[in-house]
Amino acid sequence: MIDKIHKLLGEISEISAESLEEVEQLRLKYLSKKGSVSALFDDFRSVPPEKKREVGQLLNELKNQVQGKIDTLKAGFESIENKADKVSDLTRPVTLEPGTRHPLSIVRNQIIEIFSHLGYTVAVGPEIEDDWHNFSALNFPPEHPARDMQDTFFIARDPEILLRTHTSSVQIRTMEKTQPPIRMIFPGRVFRNEAISARAHCIFHQVEGLYIDKNVSFADLKQTLLYFAREMFGENTQIRLRPSYFPFTEPSGEMDVSCNICGGVGCNICKYTGWVEILGCGMVDPNVLDNCGIDSNVYTGFAFGMGIERITMLKYQIKDLRLFFENDMRFLRQFSGTI
Repeated sequence: MIDKIHKLLGEISEISAESLEEVEQLRLKYLSKKGSVSALFDDFRSVPPEKKREVGQLLNELKNQVQGKIDTLKAGFESIENKADKVSDLTRPVTLEPGTRHPLSIVRNQIIEIFSHLGYTVAVGPEIEDDWHNFSALNFPPEHPARDMQDTFFIARDPEILLRTHTSSVQIRTMEKTQPPIRMIFPGRVFRNEAISARAHCIFHQVEGLYIDKNVSFADLKQTLLYFAREMFGENTQIRLRPSYFPFTEPSGEMDVSCNICGGVGCNICKYTGWVEILGCGMVDPNVLDNCGIDSNVYTGFAFGMGIERITMLKYQIKDLRLFFENDMRFLRQFSGTI
């Protein structure tokens, strides 16, 4: 009987099948009530007592191997059939979700499109900058607090190499290489060493603008920004300009827009003032023009800069800045279909 078991074990190791029907025939051949393995179990009664333990272990091993072989063959054919069904069934629903633009990309593209109507072109520059383009050429004196380590990420403790803190550095590079008239905008990512919260982040995005030509005035700046505000937030949007200070513009101002959420009545978004600050602006300081090789006695110009996150939060009533960087699909799906 032991020889019969060993013979079947060798036979089982080499069996194969071409279809599920053949697998079923093999199961019946070996494991049915009249199958080979069942017949051996029937003969087990006649085994001498001193051999029962050895023979019983071999019988159980034989049964397990036969069952395992049958299950493996069956699973292989079922897997092939499932794959074939999925490929051939053209009525199966599509499970892939279409992608969507990030809200910051949507607003950045809208800003670029608005200024393109006024003849502005786009320029970009490096995110790793030197002190000249990021600070010195922009009229930042050596003791200016923006140079402090708490605000700026310096590279390898080198005070001359840093991650740009604004896209004004691209303005300097443009003015160094281009003679007026210049009418350009500069979108890009910037970095500042700030604590991350619902209203601040160490990474954010800006769009700055620059217009330099003969006889450019503050009135031109105001009309340009009014056009932008009404194109972005609606034709009834009002603006106001407040005096401010920037090293690279003189005079300088902050621009507020009437809150498009409450209509100027007052809400938590505008802190119940009816106004929301969205950008800084001013006339380019003559020192900056001279630093870039542009004659300040002949040319004047204005510059402005805005945070894309702030515009996006106001436009879509988003209250937490961190949502822009977390890649939460529940948040991003809300912008599907928006271009």
